[in-house]
Amino acid sequence: MHPTVDAVTRRIIERSRHTRQDYLGRMEALKAQSPHRSTLSCGNLAHGFAACNQSDKDTLKLMNKANVAIVSAYNDMLSAHQPYKDFPDVIREAAHGMGSVAQFAGGTPAMCDGVTQGQPGMELSLFSRDTIAMSTSVALSHNMFDATVLLGICDKIVPGLLIGSLSFGYLPTILIPAGPMPSGLPNKEKQRIRQLYAEGKIGRDELLEAESKSYHSPGTCTFYGTANSNQLLVEVMGLHLPGAAFVNPGTQLRDELTRAATEQVIRLSRPHGGKLGLGDMIDEKSIVNALVALLVTGGSTNHTIHWIAIARAAGIIIDWNDYSELSSVVPSMTRIYPNGQEDVNAFHEAGGTPFLIRELLAAGFLHNDVETVMGHGLEQYARMPEMEGDKLVWKPAPENSAKPDVLSTANEPFAPDGGLRVLDGNLGRGVIKVSAVAEEHRTVRAPAVVFNDQNELKAAFEAGDLDRDCIVVVRFQGPKANGMPELHKLTPYLGVLQDRGYKVGLVTDGRMSGASGKVPAAIHVYPEAANGGPLSRVHTGDVITLDAVTGKLEIDVPEDEFATRESEQADLSSYHHGLGRELFGWMRKAASTPEEGASFFWNHDA
Repeated sequence: MHPTVDAVTRRIIERSRHTRQDYLGRMEALKAQSPHRSTLSCGNLAHGFAACNQSDKDTLKLMNKANVAIVSAYNDMLSAHQPYKDFPDVIREAAHGMGSVAQFAGGTPAMCDGVTQGQPGMELSLFSRDTIAMSTSVALSHNMFDATVLLGICDKIVPGLLIGSLSFGYLPTILIPAGPMPSGLPNKEKQRIRQLYAEGKIGRDELLEAESKSYHSPGTCTFYGTANSNQLLVEVMGLHLPGAAFVNPGTQLRDELTRAATEQVIRLSRPHGGKLGLGDMIDEKSIVNALVALLVTGGSTNHTIHWIAIARAAGIIIDWNDYSELSSVVPSMTRIYPNGQEDVNAFHEAGGTPFLIRELLAAGFLHNDVETVMGHGLEQYARMPEMEGDKLVWKPAPENSAKPDVLSTANEPFAPDGGLRVLDGNLGRGVIKVSAVAEEHRTVRAPAVVFNDQNELKAAFEAGDLDRDCIVVVRFQGPKANGMPELHKLTPYLGVLQDRGYKVGLVTDGRMSGASGKVPAAIHVYPEAANGGPLSRVHTGDVITLDAVTGKLEIDVPEDEFATRESEQADLSSYHHGLGRELFGWMRKAASTPEEGASFFWNHDA
């Protein structure tokens, strides 16, 4: 193992010793009771299979046959999840072929951040993760199941499914992806048209036409945002079948992978002799593997929040220093939009996750000695699935990348580090992703322009008030203020300013996610403004230093003066009502810091 990866892993193991032991002890106690149908009364069991056909009822009366829970985040609005409509029938058929049963245990919410971006509904997005976790727990609470398949792909959905399932971590669990849509309008062209619209040079009709050519069919959006980061990280953790993440929907290979995943989770179940559950597979080493995968691919900054929450659900404590230390040594091996111009389909064609895993294992950046849904050892994931006639087979990843400009080797990476930094200073603590930021833009020192709402920036831009070197501060966007929405509405305007030759940066207690681009952005900054954090005391005109090279986030105001400034108290009432936001007040109040996962599950101070 690379010495830094090994050292970070050892530190996480030691830090998590007591919480991990407590978690495993709880899972062991629950496992001892399985299969759970044997603990149900006759009335309980009769209710549980009342709607089944007679054959399934007869099977479920036998405690030596597996019952697979299907938990799905299907809906028609979310293009990535629309293909899941037909998956339950495929799963049931595969289960029957194994002499077992699959029941649709429950559905979870699934918000499309692309639809809610810049809209009030985005303020529910982060908290939908913990809602999904609770929904998953409700689905699995009937004690009818021996194994679980999870149908989910996008932003908060996969983390929520995993957090909920880890409460049932004694059950073997497989995530089944649906795959990305075919490539549409090239990303460079999409970005160009968005900036033209921001400058007022084209109208809404032209913009909508371009967006419709980008997001055009069932399947996951093809840029490397949070959804596709989810898929890659889950595969590197060994919770998918090998090479399954980026196979397009509606293909024979996709259907066969779904069948094979169902059969494999049944083999892992206790009635079939299985001994390990999801909680055994998600351990400190597999979490480190996920962080390495995130960093070498320049993945979503959302996962500096979500994977912390997933880890905590398994009794594992990680923090931003772990990310930063790993990022300093792992190479940058992909160029997928927004870190390049090609998309995840090009990445998959180049050799995809199997090629990446093989390279990282050989270079000592990934732990091989982990448990996966395929058995012990991550080396099994250096294989790509394909069809030989009607038969699903796995073959070794290609020796060479088919697209060296998209996927590199560990020995000849695009950059020597992972491009994620922790920022600290008298403005608070946050993170920045620089994999898409040119080196000359990674340090900005400029006067602040302060906004309390992202919608205020458009008016300032159109009035020409931002045509200068500036660091835009958008505050009162943290979890306690308004649920910490993503702020992509800012991106085109800031990009235009940078293209005009101005030095520009962003500082916010909100999020930017996997689409973080070419403008340096200090995000997830806490203590957040709504908690009286330093951002609440920044005035327009104050000089701020945002330095991604040294990790500095500071305001150039005398310490005594800044400490005694009165915090601004913004009127947040408009964030707290309408479109369901009034139902989430208790989540806002109880949310922990971003570095603790921005969750109310583990915030003991709330």
